[in-house]
Amino acid sequence: MVSGGSSGLGAACVREFVRGGANAVICDVSEHGAELARELGDAVHFARTDVTDSGQVQAAVDAAVERFGGLHGAINCAGIATAERVIGRDGPLPLERFSKVIAVNLIGTFNVIRLAAAKMLERPVEPGEDRGVIVCTASVAAYDGQIGQAAYAASKAGIVGLTLPVAREFAQHQIRVASIAPGIFDTPMLAGLPEAARESLGKQVPFPSRLGKPAEYAALARHIVENQMLNGEVIRLDGAIRMAPR
Repeated sequence: MVSGGSSGLGAACVREFVRGGANAVICDVSEHGAELARELGDAVHFARTDVTDSGQVQAAVDAAVERFGGLHGAINCAGIATAERVIGRDGPLPLERFSKVIAVNLIGTFNVIRLAAAKMLERPVEPGEDRGVIVCTASVAAYDGQIGQAAYAASKAGIVGLTLPVAREFAQHQIRVASIAPGIFDTPMLAGLPEAARESLGKQVPFPSRLGKPAEYAALARHIVENQMLNGEVIRLDGAIRMAPR
């Protein structure tokens, strides 16, 4: 199952895993997920899912089992971003706007982790085999958060922080957990920027001096699933960028 699977990093993961022979459940609030499912055929199922809603996430997990016979992996790509100072022109940042980013990016990721893992536990496997793999999306903002990114950076730092303890807990169940911390990627979050601004962002990357491609994220997600020694780690995928204060 791929949360945020209708566009950007999530859609790239859906395409990559289906290309590799897997089935996929797209979990997203956007109906673009239904379009992608129709495009890719019977290997893909769309389940409209708000990751902050436990009932909807559970329904998506159940749909994966009903449609494809089991759940072997969960890729967490659902997320939102804001650019707001803590103290702006109109005063302190409204608490509900900070809370929403934390709710979607961090609590939503944890919601998927707990419900997906509970279903994975039902799968009988031999000792030493993976019962399941969970991949989460952090960000370089977790380490190099810029001015205006307090909510986003905090949410992604939370994902960095939960990766190891959850991996340690799930090790006894033969479930691996790892995270990817992408840098500046060419996703819908950046699509609204002028081309000059996008080009400027790409030039901030030491090498390759460009925006990251969603397919590159998806390739790493697949490698995590296929490489059993990757567990409890957060991997920066960023072309060696270190973000400036602004």
